[in-house]
Amino acid sequence: MPQWEGQAHPLSNTSTSDQIGFGVLLGMRNSSAAVATLQKISDPTSASYGKWLTNAQFRAQFAPSASDVNTVKDWLTKQGFRVTKTLTSGMYVEASGTAGQIEKTFATTVKNFSYQGKTVRANSSALSFPAGTPAAVTGVISGVLGIDQGAQLHKPADMEPGPPAGERFGVDPCSDYFGQKVATDKPSAYGKKQPYAVCGYGPQQYQSAYGESSLLRAGIDGRGVTVAITDAYAAPTILADAQKYNQVHGQPLFKPGQFSQITPGPDGYDLIDDCGASGWYGEETLDVEAVHAMAPGAKVVYVGGSDCSSGLDDAWAETIDNHVADIITNSWTDGTDDINTLSQDYVDFYTEFSLEAALTGITVNFSSGDAGDRTVGGTDPASKSVEFPADSPYVTGVGGTSVAIGKNGQRIWEHGWQSSYSLLTNGAWDPAPPGTYSSGGGGGTSVLYAQPFYQRGKVPTSISEYFGGKTPMRAVPDISMPGDPNTGFEVGQTQVFPEGTHWDQYRIGGTSLSSPLLAGVVAVADQFSHRKLGFMNPLYYKLLNTPALNDITAPTSPLAEVRTNFANSVDNTQGKTYQLQTIDVQSTTIHSKRGYDDETGVGSPGGLLFFLGLPIAALLH
Repeated sequence: MPQWEGQAHPLSNTSTSDQIGFGVLLGMRNSSAAVATLQKISDPTSASYGKWLTNAQFRAQFAPSASDVNTVKDWLTKQGFRVTKTLTSGMYVEASGTAGQIEKTFATTVKNFSYQGKTVRANSSALSFPAGTPAAVTGVISGVLGIDQGAQLHKPADMEPGPPAGERFGVDPCSDYFGQKVATDKPSAYGKKQPYAVCGYGPQQYQSAYGESSLLRAGIDGRGVTVAITDAYAAPTILADAQKYNQVHGQPLFKPGQFSQITPGPDGYDLIDDCGASGWYGEETLDVEAVHAMAPGAKVVYVGGSDCSSGLDDAWAETIDNHVADIITNSWTDGTDDINTLSQDYVDFYTEFSLEAALTGITVNFSSGDAGDRTVGGTDPASKSVEFPADSPYVTGVGGTSVAIGKNGQRIWEHGWQSSYSLLTNGAWDPAPPGTYSSGGGGGTSVLYAQPFYQRGKVPTSISEYFGGKTPMRAVPDISMPGDPNTGFEVGQTQVFPEGTHWDQYRIGGTSLSSPLLAGVVAVADQFSHRKLGFMNPLYYKLLNTPALNDITAPTSPLAEVRTNFANSVDNTQGKTYQLQTIDVQSTTIHSKRGYDDETGVGSPGGLLFFLGLPIAALLH
């Protein structure tokens, strides 16, 4: 039974004739052996390193048998359901039927609820098999997804979702690079006048700061590598927007066939109002342009889910099952890793498919979220938590940083992204700096997953055993990239403004930016290493405390900058407002420190040394 229903308001029973699509999860065979195999083939010091399984090898060793899959499909058909799709591995069978059929088959009632401001459907009692269901079915099915919509409400990870309803961030006065313009006409903070925030970094600035410029000039630009992006829905202007962006910023255009999309088509979308479909267009635009900025030679495949619920889950799993790409970046979350909010079936779904991805050599990034430690600035440490699915042990949880890039493209400083703001009010900063906590890269300790093998001896006990007990748990993030919106990326998108619909640029951040930036870096690293690096986490932790990583620590003295906003977010008709951002505030329970920390993980890629410093095993095998 969905535990979240205690926080929801029941509305009505679902009509028994309503059509409902759902999926049946089949358990992996010998999952403990699968984990042992992954440890062996992902350890850079192992003779088996990098010997990723083919899809056929994975299916032969760990996927459900063909007979088990057929048994489940036959049973669903006999219950009156229509089997609509079976994923290649056989781990997930999609079906559809009426609410009445679901109620009869799983001994429940399907109801509508108001939850988190949305109307969602769910079973109102625990799902169970009817008496007489064959053991061959009950012994194979490990979960049912899609009936409970409340556990599957994805949201973009960034705190400032993009248009198409026109918004402009990165408003003048702002700087082209860090420190270019100082707010001499604004009140001092921390004893001095502070610089204006950047208008938005462009591709060349991030390329330079993270050591890619010389590699790109040498043709090491991600060519031969495919990056998939998963989101919900699909922006109708995405390719034209990205190409115009490339022209404006002097970046290589997408060549024919270099960008493609896998989408359900114009009539295949669902939950358009509840999911805020057009709001996902900005997410897609950010992801596509950020990946291409860091890996202009890589192929990019955009995979659009039919909705922000089970449709996105299905699209993500199918991208793995069909091995669409070498790298998959996912700039969305499901909120806190609370089993009472999610469901064990749902957690198992992500565990199984992310393990398949890791075994078959697919790099999977997930944004760690933008709510810091989720305690609203450390005000309730007992409620500290992390985001799901970024805490899955078989994906890379990508955190966020604040970064200053200088006039010559050099990285001046980089700290954890945890921001507080003061508003310019009556000639003074109010509240007094550092002000009120706003947002930051997600991090902390999972309550769902035990500590994975690659974090042993790397993560301090104070983090892995934060919640007490003797079992070390999974820590997040693993690694970080820029996420602070004030040191964020300038993107270009067709938007709807009061004066009309047209292409324009705006600055955006969030760990929605961090994940695709890292995906592009990994694509370049794949080409540079002459191999598919696949499951990267063991490599990241091997590089911990080496020059290959920028070991991020807290500022030694307060850092701040002034942010300019349009009062109406669009234009100057209602004037401007000004905020003072204090960078990497220490009010939260997660902090940057030497070595691994739960604000930025192992740190961020250390420039050219990141590519040169990959273990010899990764370069020579």
